[in-house]
Amino acid sequence: MEEIIRLDKELFIFLNTLGSASWDGFWTFLSERTYWIPFYLLLLWLLYKNFGSKKTFLILALTLLMVLATDQLTGLIKGWTQRPRPCFTPEFEGIMRGVGCERRGRFGFTSAHASNHFGIALFLGLVFRSKIRWMIWLLLIWAALISYSRIYLGVHFPLDVICGSLIGLTLGSLFYLIYKKISEKYFHETED
Repeated sequence: MEEIIRLDKELFIFLNTLGSASWDGFWTFLSERTYWIPFYLLLLWLLYKNFGSKKTFLILALTLLMVLATDQLTGLIKGWTQRPRPCFTPEFEGIMRGVGCERRGRFGFTSAHASNHFGIALFLGLVFRSKIRWMIWLLLIWAALISYSRIYLGVHFPLDVICGSLIGLTLGSLFYLIYKKISEKYFHETED
């Protein structure tokens, strides 16, 4: 385990120090959830346009429950492991680029940003797969960029992001199976 943590720290320093002040605004923008409201509204409109109001309500309710589940699970893991964020790790002082640490909690394992966005990406990508085939790839790239932004900003180690992504992908798959079961039962659909 010590070797994995050492490699994780080395990879963090490599990725984090690739950044420059000219890119800070871009990666900060990607990381802030409020900037994504127009994108979320576009997804909501696409859901309504492709699935109607009842299924859109179901998809939205499941998405919100999934985000709640990813948030709660990552919060429990953070409290259990208590691994400090890179920006609160004394050995990185003066070495790393900490762009957005001042407003963060002390612990970072696992990344809630990664779990939330990968969960949303996989769940909605699978929902859209019969209507907009390329949507899953767009959403997964979006989640990956947001997840990388967390390393760039100095608030997560790569392992925080990888484990958060795995949590999101797992819960995204699980909630998609729940969606399929409900759709089969109440909408009499066997395929999307």
